[in-house]
Amino acid sequence: MTAPRLDHGAIGNGQVLALISPTSAIDWLCLPKFDSPSVFGRLLDSERGGTFRILADLEEIRGSLAYIRNTNVLISRFEHGDAAWEVIDFAPRMPAGLRCHAPTSIVRLVRPVRGAPRVRVDFDPHPDYARAQCEVWERSRALEVRWPGGLMSLQTSLPLSYVSRKQLFVLDRPQWFVLSWGPPERDWSHGTIQHLLEATIAGWRAWAKTCALPDFAPELVLRSALCLKLHIAEDTGAIIAAATTSVPEALGTPRTWDYRYCWLRDSAFVVEALRRLSHLAEGERFLRFLRDVAESGPLQPVYAIDGGRDLPEVTLDHLSGFGGTGPVRIGNAAVDQRQNDLAGELVLSIDALLGDPRVDPDAAEGIWPLVRRLVEDAVALAPTKDTGIWEYRTLLRHYTFSRVMCWAAMTRGARIARRFGHVADAERWSALANEERRLLLDRGYNAELGQFTQVLDGVHADASLLLLPSIGLLPASDPRFLSTLSAYESSLASNGMLLRYRTQDDFGETTSAFTICSFWWAEALALAGRLDEATEVFDRIAAHANPVGLFSEDVDPVNGCLLGNFPQAYTHVGAINAAVTIGQHLDAREGRVRAWRM
Repeated sequence: MTAPRLDHGAIGNGQVLALISPTSAIDWLCLPKFDSPSVFGRLLDSERGGTFRILADLEEIRGSLAYIRNTNVLISRFEHGDAAWEVIDFAPRMPAGLRCHAPTSIVRLVRPVRGAPRVRVDFDPHPDYARAQCEVWERSRALEVRWPGGLMSLQTSLPLSYVSRKQLFVLDRPQWFVLSWGPPERDWSHGTIQHLLEATIAGWRAWAKTCALPDFAPELVLRSALCLKLHIAEDTGAIIAAATTSVPEALGTPRTWDYRYCWLRDSAFVVEALRRLSHLAEGERFLRFLRDVAESGPLQPVYAIDGGRDLPEVTLDHLSGFGGTGPVRIGNAAVDQRQNDLAGELVLSIDALLGDPRVDPDAAEGIWPLVRRLVEDAVALAPTKDTGIWEYRTLLRHYTFSRVMCWAAMTRGARIARRFGHVADAERWSALANEERRLLLDRGYNAELGQFTQVLDGVHADASLLLLPSIGLLPASDPRFLSTLSAYESSLASNGMLLRYRTQDDFGETTSAFTICSFWWAEALALAGRLDEATEVFDRIAAHANPVGLFSEDVDPVNGCLLGNFPQAYTHVGAINAAVTIGQHLDAREGRVRAWRM
């Protein structure tokens, strides 16, 4: 089986998030929220899914797709015969004081470049994951698409009949389209569309200018940061793991999951990556989201972006799936899993934010009760089995990484306790953390094999343990970590990329390289002082970004195809952290540690 190409660009504004193909097709869009049912879902079924595209006469052709520099605005250029045209796609995002105005809308601007292009519009919505029967009505100002429980409108400078009847026309002047959730809100003109475009470009560039970029791979880091920003819900501060559902980890396998939700673990990693680039507002808003969901009951690994706790996992058997691989799933059973590492990532994130003097003091207000709850949860859960960071569905074990994260919650929680003046808690948690560390170094490390192991007293490798120096359990110069790094390079590497593990899981053997693990590898090499190898690994993995600089979750190490949900926030976090760490070490090695660098 050959995977379809994940060469799409992503546009969004914190309310909407769409994937645009180099053919101009909107192949994935959920409305009115990231985790709502799809209205265009051709990514998961080329026949039934629905799309919105500009055709060259009757033909779908591929163009050159690129981002307008330092923005999340896409421009596609097409040539057909002696004619050429371009399509600009964006979700309006206009600065408004300290916030942004971000309507639940997408704008498409189609402009002639050369000759007299003959094009037609294929507007083919299939709402509710192609389950709903919809009606398209020509109103006075817009096409209205109605189905049970939903309404969206398409306004355009073209005669409405040209769109509804897919009529061929000559593109002799710019034409625009505004797709919105709900009824049309206002009348548009070419002038107002142009103003929206310019304001959106200016807004993204203003955000990009505040990124503190490393000298190493700055363009990749900036694109990753812009991509992460697309994953953050404007109204709640929730951060989704990916834009899509059911893009398989490997073709022909049932490893198809819905990632359009807020994993607290992934979100903590996103917050820290953006903080390292000097973006703090996203972390402050996530803390508010975290406090809100904590008030609703026991913490669970994943939530809807509105804080909803129930995400029943069901399959959509009427959709063929990405590349014919099913099932297509919506919802995620991970809500009911026990993942003991969760408290650690959250306390690490809270500690980093609270320790940053640039953070708004109001963001810390009322956070102590949550910290105390998280640390006590870690103390209670540390000795118990869980499903681990990789979310095994049936394999409850004493996973080393989970226990390391419980240790992190205790030791960082003690530091936060001291900051708030809770000395007794700090002393108790520090003592417990010391006991945990002794246990981890004794039972988490297999001296005979020379590596940290996936489970306590185990024998198998697990790429998550490459994070041990970053978490602070031991320095990267420790012989136990150095031997682990060497052992993992032998046991987990496949065609120059790293697998998560090689043990059997609920679905057999995993074959795809989990891309963030390869970036963890690069970062670990840098921390261990193997800088030239770190840059080599980083460059090799970075080459697997798609043509517009976006990463999926996985890569097939045999043929290099992108697999897994897309774009994947976790992978972009790994790219940022690895680049920043490598850059810092290169700067130190090469003397670039002063102003006016030579």
